[in-house]
Amino acid sequence: MRMHLTVLAALFAVATPAAAQQADKIDVAQVDAALKAAFPSAPADWAPRFVPDETLRACSANHNTAPKAVFDQIQKRETAKIVYPPDGKFIGDWKKGEKLAQSGYGLRFTDYPPKGPNGGNCYGCHQLTKAEISYGTVGPSLLGYGKARDYSPADIKAVYEHIYDSQAAHPCSNMPRFGVNHVLTIEQIKDAVALLMSPDSPVNK
Repeated sequence: MRMHLTVLAALFAVATPAAAQQADKIDVAQVDAALKAAFPSAPADWAPRFVPDETLRACSANHNTAPKAVFDQIQKRETAKIVYPPDGKFIGDWKKGEKLAQSGYGLRFTDYPPKGPNGGNCYGCHQLTKAEISYGTVGPSLLGYGKARDYSPADIKAVYEHIYDSQAAHPCSNMPRFGVNHVLTIEQIKDAVALLMSPDSPVNK
């Protein structure tokens, strides 16, 4: 869940066409300094979260619409970062996955020092069940996700990979790289996979 500081500037830059034309003239150093100054009490171990890695730098430099050659490089690099479950099983407990998906706990100032496991905050971007009253729409609805794919082993593996490192599936994706950035453990990711790909999960009912 690292965040390149220029992303914030880019968000403001797209407010109007005229502003978008000025996006390349943003003083990155000034933006970086302002954001760092806004978090004077940030724990030392949070410092890496303010530094973009190679993939985020490439996406930011190209406004998330990089040429195919750059996308291919990102996909190759991020795919190599995926760590698979030692037991070879990609599905965990969907009930734990549901709890995980509905939890936004973790990585906030109010959650430090941590007193529990991080959540996935999945509902913040996706609709997961028909019973949900409120959910985000940044990402697609996931209703019936596993059912629509006939719970195939290939799709189960693909879901694991997508959650572990979304950039490997869709370069310059807005979805967090939960595994690569150690937001979720392998077991938690397996539980999230179960939520999407288990026939008994409320997602598929």
